[in-house]
Amino acid sequence: MKHVGLIGTGIMGSGMAENLLKAGFSVTVWNRTKEKALPLVEQGAVLAESLADVAKDADAIITMLSADPQVKEILLGENGIIEYIKPNQLVIDSSTVSPETSRELFKRFQEKGVDFLDAPVTGSAPQAKAGQLGFIVGGTKEAFERAQPLFEAMGKTAVHMGDSGSGSTTKLINNVMSALSILSFAEGFAMAERSGIDVDKFIKVISSGGAYNRMVDMKAEKLKNRDFTPQFAAALMKKDLGLAEKLAEQIQLDTPALRVVKDMFHRAVEKGYGEDDMASIFKLYGID
Repeated sequence: MKHVGLIGTGIMGSGMAENLLKAGFSVTVWNRTKEKALPLVEQGAVLAESLADVAKDADAIITMLSADPQVKEILLGENGIIEYIKPNQLVIDSSTVSPETSRELFKRFQEKGVDFLDAPVTGSAPQAKAGQLGFIVGGTKEAFERAQPLFEAMGKTAVHMGDSGSGSTTKLINNVMSALSILSFAEGFAMAERSGIDVDKFIKVISSGGAYNRMVDMKAEKLKNRDFTPQFAAALMKKDLGLAEKLAEQIQLDTPALRVVKDMFHRAVEKGYGEDDMASIFKLYGID
């Protein structure tokens, strides 16, 4: 496997493309806003003028897009990848989408003799840049093994969860837990500040006890410095929590904590924080 097409060169996709280039792959990139792909061209990527150009010589095509409608449009829509795909190519969707969308894509590409994997990731912009993403993969074992060189170039782990859709299902559950973790930390941090507690000492205390979660390491500096430059946008988390809520309904599981955190992210987006980092949920507590 030598030639990779990558569609979606935003915060995450650009980091993934950079690491594919570093690993020696020939990379063709496409983005709806062409300017976002130009820095990758300077690093050796080829800029595709159309989706047909992406598919033309690719052994594998990777998508990293924002939501289900965009993924379906790019892969299944008019002049989409499915119109140009050839048997034995591999399609990997690393977007966070519903399990139903992943299973639909698997079926449609299978009909074309093409392997499809749902492979959303753990990690945000820093991990994408550093090649330290975790891939959560659904699809056939054979396709997963074919994709291993790509996962190794872009990430530190790749776990085959099972059949098509299982990667997307696991990612939604992961994001519920991540959202609850940042909410827990943000609320505790707000309480500490409002109480006059030294926040550095507060962080030291919770880092050594049962209240610790990884968001403490990942977001403490953002909260201390009120730096909400996006690594993973609040609007994307809101979208993912909506998908997770639909999943909970389908499996008939009551998820009260999910309802609370989804409401908090909905409020954050309504207040205009949608393009800020998900840690911007802290601003809902009204502490300057």
